[in-house]
Amino acid sequence: MRTFLAAATGLPTILLTAALVVMLCFWFLVAAGFTTTYSFDADLDLRACGMGGVPVTIAISSLTVLAWGMGVGGTLILVVFTSPGPVTGLLRMVVPVLALLAAWQLTRLFVRPLHRLFPDEPGPVSGLGRTPDRDHLDHAA
Repeated sequence: MRTFLAAATGLPTILLTAALVVMLCFWFLVAAGFTTTYSFDADLDLRACGMGGVPVTIAISSLTVLAWGMGVGGTLILVVFTSPGPVTGLLRMVVPVLALLAAWQLTRLFVRPLHRLFPDEPGPVSGLGRTPDRDHLDHAA
């Protein structure tokens, strides 16, 4: 347990842990009725990142949870299977960045089928700023 806490609160994984805490606080506010899941939709458009089609809060929450889990998991793997040294220290700095990139790709895959649950949200971008719905209409004509 001590190793897990050290991995979750050590640099640079603490940045992902802080994002997770902020995200959990937001969802507690949603559960208490002080805000909604659509709070940030007017502020941020995630279609260009491939995460459109769902409320921003759901996409960012998924990204945060996945990045945190992979970041802490990768750090734990480094701690358990490598000896302390400069190379391990450098790898510990790279793990959260790689975790964030992998989480972004997984979030893109995760939100795509969720688009059907949020019909009022614009769909994800599929090349040159065109949505899949318009591409389908163009091919049908």
